Amino acid sequence: MHRLEASDGRGTVVIVHGAFEHAGRYHWLAEQWQAHGYNVLYGDLPGQGQSTRRRGHIRSFNEYIEQVSSWVHAAHGQGGPVFLLGHSMGGLAVIRTLQEKPELPVRGVILSSPCLGIVNQPNRIKRTLGKGLNYVAPSMLVKGASGTGKATRNEDVLTKDKEDTLMLTKVSVRWFNELNKAVDLAHKKHAQFPDVPLLVLQAGEDYYVQSDRTLHWFNHLNIHEKSYKEWESLYHEVFNEPEREDVFRYAETFARHHLRK
Repeated sequence: MHRLEASDGRGTVVIVHGAFEHAGRYHWLAEQWQAHGYNVLYGDLPGQGQSTRRRGHIRSFNEYIEQVSSWVHAAHGQGGPVFLLGHSMGGLAVIRTLQEKPELPVRGVILSSPCLGIVNQPNRIKRTLGKGLNYVAPSMLVKGASGTGKATRNEDVLTKDKEDTLMLTKVSVRWFNELNKAVDLAHKKHAQFPDVPLLVLQAGEDYYVQSDRTLHWFNHLNIHEKSYKEWESLYHEVFNEPEREDVFRYAETFARHHLRK
Protein backbone atom coordinates (compact mmCIF):
# COMPACT_ATOMS: atom_id res chain seq x y z
CA MET A 1 0.00 0.00 0.00
CA HIS A 2 1.23 3.49 -0.86
CA ARG A 3 0.78 6.51 1.42
CA LEU A 4 1.57 10.12 0.59
CA GLU A 5 1.26 12.73 3.31
CA ALA A 6 0.66 16.41 2.62
CA SER A 7 2.09 19.13 4.84
CA ASP A 8 -1.36 20.36 5.90
CA GLY A 9 -3.27 17.10 5.31
CA ARG A 10 -6.72 18.66 5.16
CA GLY A 11 -8.26 15.40 3.92
CA THR A 12 -7.36 11.98 2.51
CA VAL A 13 -8.07 10.64 -0.97
CA VAL A 14 -8.31 6.86 -1.38
CA ILE A 15 -7.62 5.82 -4.98
CA VAL A 16 -8.96 2.49 -6.28
CA HIS A 17 -7.45 1.30 -9.57
CA GLY A 18 -9.22 -0.54 -12.38
CA ALA A 19 -9.00 -4.00 -13.95
CA PHE A 20 -5.84 -5.43 -15.53
CA GLU A 21 -3.69 -2.70 -13.97
CA HIS A 22 -2.23 -1.76 -10.58
CA ALA A 23 -1.75 1.09 -8.12
CA GLY A 24 1.65 2.02 -9.52
CA ARG A 25 -0.02 3.60 -12.53
CA TYR A 26 -1.53 6.27 -10.25
CA HIS A 27 1.63 7.94 -8.94
CA TRP A 28 1.07 11.09 -11.03
CA LEU A 29 -2.51 11.44 -9.81
CA ALA A 30 -1.51 10.75 -6.20
CA GLU A 31 1.20 13.41 -6.37
CA GLN A 32 -1.30 15.95 -7.72
CA TRP A 33 -3.58 15.38 -4.74
CA GLN A 34 -0.64 15.59 -2.35
CA ALA A 35 0.53 18.86 -3.92
CA HIS A 36 -2.93 20.30 -3.30
CA GLY A 37 -2.89 19.46 0.39
CA TYR A 38 -4.42 15.99 0.56
CA ASN A 39 -3.03 12.82 2.05
CA VAL A 40 -3.31 9.92 -0.41
CA LEU A 41 -3.74 6.21 0.17
CA TYR A 42 -3.77 3.63 -2.63
CA GLY A 43 -2.82 0.02 -3.17
CA ASP A 44 -3.27 -3.09 -5.30
CA LEU A 45 -6.60 -4.89 -5.34
CA PRO A 46 -6.56 -8.66 -4.66
CA GLY A 47 -5.14 -10.61 -7.60
CA GLN A 48 -3.62 -7.56 -9.28
CA GLY A 49 -0.31 -5.74 -9.19
CA GLN A 50 1.90 -6.94 -6.36
CA SER A 51 -0.93 -8.49 -4.36
CA THR A 52 -0.05 -11.83 -2.80
CA ARG A 53 -3.26 -13.38 -4.18
CA ARG A 54 -3.21 -15.41 -7.40
CA ARG A 55 -2.87 -12.96 -10.30
CA GLY A 56 -6.08 -12.37 -12.22
CA HIS A 57 -8.23 -14.44 -9.88
CA ILE A 58 -10.69 -13.75 -7.06
CA ARG A 59 -13.12 -16.04 -5.33
CA SER A 60 -15.71 -13.32 -4.91
CA PHE A 61 -16.13 -9.61 -5.70
CA ASN A 62 -16.58 -9.25 -1.95
CA GLU A 63 -12.79 -9.41 -1.73
CA TYR A 64 -12.68 -6.02 -3.43
CA ILE A 65 -15.40 -4.68 -1.15
CA GLU A 66 -13.48 -5.73 1.96
CA GLN A 67 -10.25 -4.28 0.61
CA VAL A 68 -11.77 -0.90 -0.24
CA SER A 69 -13.48 -0.82 3.14
CA SER A 70 -10.19 -1.45 4.94
CA TRP A 71 -8.53 1.39 2.99
CA VAL A 72 -11.32 3.78 3.98
CA HIS A 73 -10.90 2.89 7.65
CA ALA A 74 -7.13 3.35 7.38
CA ALA A 75 -7.63 6.75 5.73
CA HIS A 76 -10.17 7.79 8.36
CA GLY A 77 -7.58 7.03 11.01
CA GLN A 78 -5.35 9.75 9.55
CA GLY A 79 -7.93 12.40 10.43
CA GLY A 80 -9.85 14.76 8.18
CA PRO A 81 -12.55 13.88 5.65
CA VAL A 82 -12.10 10.91 3.32
CA PHE A 83 -12.77 11.00 -0.41
CA LEU A 84 -13.08 7.81 -2.46
CA LEU A 85 -11.85 7.90 -6.07
CA GLY A 86 -12.39 4.81 -8.22
CA HIS A 87 -11.51 4.25 -11.86
CA SER A 88 -13.39 1.81 -14.13
CA MET A 89 -13.66 -1.49 -12.22
CA GLY A 90 -12.30 0.41 -9.24
CA GLY A 91 -15.31 2.70 -9.62
CA LEU A 92 -17.56 -0.34 -9.59
CA ALA A 93 -15.79 -1.59 -6.46
CA VAL A 94 -16.40 1.80 -4.80
CA ILE A 95 -20.09 1.68 -5.73
CA ARG A 96 -20.58 -1.85 -4.45
CA THR A 97 -18.62 -1.12 -1.27
CA LEU A 98 -20.83 1.85 -0.41
CA GLN A 99 -24.00 -0.04 -1.31
CA GLU A 100 -23.07 -2.82 1.12
CA LYS A 101 -21.41 -0.60 3.73
CA PRO A 102 -23.24 2.76 3.60
CA GLU A 103 -22.04 3.63 7.09
CA LEU A 104 -18.42 4.08 5.95
CA PRO A 105 -17.08 7.55 6.84
CA VAL A 106 -16.82 9.06 3.34
CA ARG A 107 -17.20 12.79 2.61
CA GLY A 108 -17.40 12.50 -1.18
CA VAL A 109 -17.05 10.07 -4.10
CA ILE A 110 -15.35 10.57 -7.48
CA LEU A 111 -15.90 7.96 -10.19
CA SER A 112 -13.75 7.89 -13.32
CA SER A 113 -15.41 6.04 -16.24
CA PRO A 114 -16.98 3.53 -13.81
CA CYS A 115 -17.58 0.00 -15.05
CA LEU A 116 -21.38 -0.18 -15.08
CA GLY A 117 -21.62 -1.88 -18.45
CA ILE A 118 -18.93 -3.63 -20.52
CA VAL A 119 -18.46 -2.81 -24.21
CA ASN A 120 -16.87 -6.05 -25.44
CA GLN A 121 -19.05 -8.74 -23.89
CA PRO A 122 -18.50 -12.35 -25.07
CA ASN A 123 -21.22 -13.82 -27.28
CA ARG A 124 -24.02 -15.95 -25.83
CA ILE A 125 -22.22 -19.26 -26.41
CA LYS A 126 -19.08 -18.07 -24.60
CA ARG A 127 -21.13 -16.65 -21.73
CA THR A 128 -22.96 -19.96 -21.31
CA LEU A 129 -19.66 -21.84 -21.40
CA GLY A 130 -18.21 -19.40 -18.88
CA LYS A 131 -21.05 -20.01 -16.43
CA GLY A 132 -20.35 -23.73 -16.57
CA LEU A 133 -16.61 -23.28 -16.12
CA ASN A 134 -17.31 -21.01 -13.17
CA TYR A 135 -18.31 -24.14 -11.25
CA VAL A 136 -15.91 -26.76 -12.62
CA ALA A 137 -12.79 -24.67 -13.30
CA PRO A 138 -13.23 -21.23 -11.67
CA SER A 139 -9.51 -20.40 -11.61
CA MET A 140 -8.99 -21.13 -15.31
CA LEU A 141 -7.39 -18.07 -16.91
CA VAL A 142 -8.72 -16.54 -20.13
CA LYS A 143 -7.58 -13.58 -22.20
CA GLY A 144 -9.22 -10.33 -21.19
CA ALA A 145 -11.06 -7.99 -23.55
CA SER A 146 -8.66 -5.54 -25.20
CA GLY A 147 -11.03 -2.63 -25.72
CA THR A 148 -9.19 -2.13 -29.04
CA GLY A 149 -6.20 -0.88 -27.04
CA LYS A 150 -7.74 2.58 -26.69
CA ALA A 151 -7.43 3.24 -22.98
CA THR A 152 -5.72 6.59 -23.48
CA ARG A 153 -4.27 8.87 -26.15
CA ASN A 154 -1.24 9.56 -23.96
CA GLU A 155 1.68 7.96 -25.81
CA ASP A 156 4.00 8.14 -22.80
CA VAL A 157 1.55 6.10 -20.73
CA LEU A 158 1.03 3.59 -23.54
CA THR A 159 4.79 3.09 -23.94
CA LYS A 160 5.23 2.45 -20.21
CA ASP A 161 2.30 0.03 -20.20
CA LYS A 162 3.92 -2.11 -22.90
CA GLU A 163 6.96 -2.62 -20.66
CA ASP A 164 4.98 -3.02 -17.44
CA THR A 165 5.09 -6.64 -16.26
CA LEU A 166 2.46 -5.95 -13.59
CA MET A 167 -0.24 -5.33 -16.19
CA LEU A 168 -2.61 -8.30 -16.51
CA THR A 169 -3.53 -9.89 -19.83
CA LYS A 170 -5.56 -12.80 -18.45
CA VAL A 171 -8.21 -13.17 -15.75
CA SER A 172 -9.99 -16.17 -14.35
CA VAL A 173 -13.43 -17.42 -15.33
CA ARG A 174 -14.60 -16.72 -11.77
CA TRP A 175 -13.25 -13.14 -11.96
CA PHE A 176 -15.24 -12.43 -15.12
CA ASN A 177 -18.43 -13.92 -13.69
CA GLU A 178 -18.02 -11.96 -10.45
CA LEU A 179 -17.47 -8.75 -12.41
CA ASN A 180 -20.71 -9.20 -14.36
CA LYS A 181 -22.58 -10.07 -11.18
CA ALA A 182 -21.25 -6.91 -9.51
CA VAL A 183 -22.37 -4.77 -12.46
CA ASP A 184 -25.89 -6.22 -12.21
CA LEU A 185 -26.00 -5.65 -8.45
CA ALA A 186 -24.78 -2.06 -8.81
CA HIS A 187 -27.83 -1.33 -10.97
CA LYS A 188 -30.30 -3.38 -8.94
CA LYS A 189 -29.20 -1.84 -5.64
CA HIS A 190 -28.91 1.78 -6.80
CA ALA A 191 -31.30 2.79 -3.99
CA GLN A 192 -28.79 1.51 -1.43
CA PHE A 193 -26.10 3.98 -2.51
CA PRO A 194 -25.65 6.37 0.45
CA ASP A 195 -26.52 10.04 0.31
CA VAL A 196 -22.97 11.35 -0.17
CA PRO A 197 -21.82 13.96 -2.72
CA LEU A 198 -20.93 12.27 -6.00
CA LEU A 199 -18.96 13.35 -9.06
CA VAL A 200 -18.90 11.12 -12.16
CA LEU A 201 -16.21 11.84 -14.76
CA GLN A 202 -17.07 9.87 -17.89
CA ALA A 203 -14.95 9.56 -21.03
CA GLY A 204 -16.73 10.71 -24.17
CA GLU A 205 -14.87 8.19 -26.36
CA ASP A 206 -14.93 5.11 -24.16
CA TYR A 207 -14.05 1.78 -25.78
CA TYR A 208 -14.18 -0.18 -22.52
CA VAL A 209 -17.33 0.71 -20.59
CA GLN A 210 -20.81 1.67 -21.79
CA SER A 211 -21.23 5.35 -21.00
CA ASP A 212 -25.00 5.14 -21.52
CA ARG A 213 -25.20 2.55 -18.73
CA THR A 214 -23.19 4.86 -16.47
CA LEU A 215 -25.63 7.69 -17.17
CA HIS A 216 -28.60 5.37 -16.62
CA TRP A 217 -27.26 4.40 -13.18
CA PHE A 218 -26.49 8.02 -12.34
CA ASN A 219 -29.96 9.26 -13.32
CA HIS A 220 -31.64 6.71 -11.06
CA LEU A 221 -29.72 7.78 -7.95
CA ASN A 222 -31.89 9.55 -5.41
CA ILE A 223 -29.27 11.58 -3.55
CA HIS A 224 -29.09 15.27 -2.72
CA GLU A 225 -25.90 16.17 -4.58
CA LYS A 226 -24.59 14.55 -7.73
CA SER A 227 -22.72 15.82 -10.78
CA TYR A 228 -22.07 14.15 -14.13
CA LYS A 229 -19.35 15.43 -16.45
CA GLU A 230 -18.69 13.80 -19.82
CA TRP A 231 -15.33 14.71 -21.33
CA GLU A 232 -15.88 14.91 -25.07
CA SER A 233 -13.26 13.08 -27.19
CA LEU A 234 -11.35 11.79 -24.14
CA TYR A 235 -10.62 8.08 -23.91
CA HIS A 236 -11.39 5.74 -21.01
CA GLU A 237 -8.56 6.76 -18.65
CA VAL A 238 -9.48 10.42 -18.21
CA PHE A 239 -6.79 10.90 -15.55
CA ASN A 240 -4.13 9.74 -18.05
CA GLU A 241 -5.28 11.71 -21.08
CA PRO A 242 -3.27 14.64 -22.47
CA GLU A 243 -5.93 16.85 -20.85
CA ARG A 244 -5.51 15.18 -17.47
CA GLU A 245 -4.55 18.39 -15.67
CA ASP A 246 -7.94 19.86 -16.61
CA VAL A 247 -9.66 16.70 -15.39
CA PHE A 248 -7.75 16.81 -12.12
CA ARG A 249 -8.62 20.47 -11.51
CA TYR A 250 -12.29 19.63 -12.01
CA ALA A 251 -12.08 16.79 -9.48
CA GLU A 252 -10.07 18.81 -6.96
CA THR A 253 -12.58 21.66 -7.10
CA PHE A 254 -15.30 19.16 -6.15
CA ALA A 255 -13.25 17.86 -3.20
CA ARG A 256 -12.24 21.33 -2.03
CA HIS A 257 -15.86 22.44 -2.01
CA HIS A 258 -16.83 19.56 0.24
CA LEU A 259 -13.91 20.02 2.63
CA ARG A 260 -15.75 23.02 4.00
CA LYS A 261 -19.02 21.17 4.61
